[in-house]
Amino acid sequence: MRRTPSRRLLAAALLAASALIPTAAASAVTTATHTPAVHLMGADRDDCPAGPAGGLGRTTTARLDKAVADVRRQAGIPGVVVGLWMPGKGCYVRATGVADTVTHRPMTTDLYARIGSETKTFTVTALLRLVDEGRIRLDDPISRYVRGVPDGRHITLRQLAEMRSGLFPYTADPGFVHDLLSDTSRSFTPREVLAYGFKHDNTFAPGKQFEYSNTNLVLLGLVIEKVSGQRTADFIDRRVLRPARLGHTLFPDGPEVPDPHARGYTDQTLSGAVADATDWNPSWAWTAGAMISDLRDLRSWARTVATGTLLSPETQRQRLRMLPTGFPGLSYGLGIFESGGWIGHNGSIPGYETVTVYLPSQKATLVVILNTDITYGGQEPSSLVARAVTEIVTPDNVYDRPVPSNEQSLR
Repeated sequence: MRRTPSRRLLAAALLAASALIPTAAASAVTTATHTPAVHLMGADRDDCPAGPAGGLGRTTTARLDKAVADVRRQAGIPGVVVGLWMPGKGCYVRATGVADTVTHRPMTTDLYARIGSETKTFTVTALLRLVDEGRIRLDDPISRYVRGVPDGRHITLRQLAEMRSGLFPYTADPGFVHDLLSDTSRSFTPREVLAYGFKHDNTFAPGKQFEYSNTNLVLLGLVIEKVSGQRTADFIDRRVLRPARLGHTLFPDGPEVPDPHARGYTDQTLSGAVADATDWNPSWAWTAGAMISDLRDLRSWARTVATGTLLSPETQRQRLRMLPTGFPGLSYGLGIFESGGWIGHNGSIPGYETVTVYLPSQKATLVVILNTDITYGGQEPSSLVARAVTEIVTPDNVYDRPVPSNEQSLR
């Protein structure tokens, strides 16, 4: 959240916090550093024995502990979970800080969390399963499935998944921002959120450039619903989550987060003050960002989505056809990106941030889960953590997803 009205509207519109918050960040540091304990995942969880001896070695483990602690302290992050698995080398799984800044309950590795825009990887996988079945084609126009889309006859499903449609991001509409933040318990329908975006002219001709927009993924959710004849949440559950054996990943019907979970903190409020966003209704994000998961499932999903085990080889090849975004070091495919060789997606929604990526060259997996989306120095805290970790373990492949200069960062 920004203190000047126009910037505050933009930051809130992106709803994942491209927000510089001087006083709020300072306050968060106090609570975040209250509990210094480190909680390790035992040998019975995710194949990572407790203690440095069974991981990446004492020296590397100590460096990682310090790097994560430094970022958490500097950025004022209440709680952090980091999971790193490098076949043949070892692993590193840690939870540090607090899950609740009031009770000081410690962060642990078994917590559920909102995963924000990582939802896009599930939505696009569901869409691509329909492609593999021959029920849709990526170059079909969106107008074939959804009426009323501006220039819909010339915007393809592929362009929607690539973030190259030119459709205005509904989360950047000031009316949407006001309506959402005035009543965070409100339930929005997909058509309601799209209406905020469709009031605006398209920002460019289809396919001409990259612009991150949740409007694209909500439309793809409607396509899945129309073609499958099922609720999109049900289709994702049956055709993506179950085949991938993700028992702790869900598309919620309301604002509830399963137990156990951390409280989530944001400064995306009408006043700019820090608030507990744990129970905010995520319906506004729908197929662009409403899902929930945990460390174990995200570890598994990182490899599944990056290697395409649920898709045909040809469809996966098309998915990984990365195109330039205009931001150095970042390219985007079909609901998936590449940064420093790491393939996957990040997620940010008021109160939570995540990173789930896979490095094919080393078959390595990295998952980061935070219970805040409050930025530090203009950068997302999840990116700061992921960069700090990869600088140590994969110096030739550093995750460094830049924050776009126009503040429309990946959500």
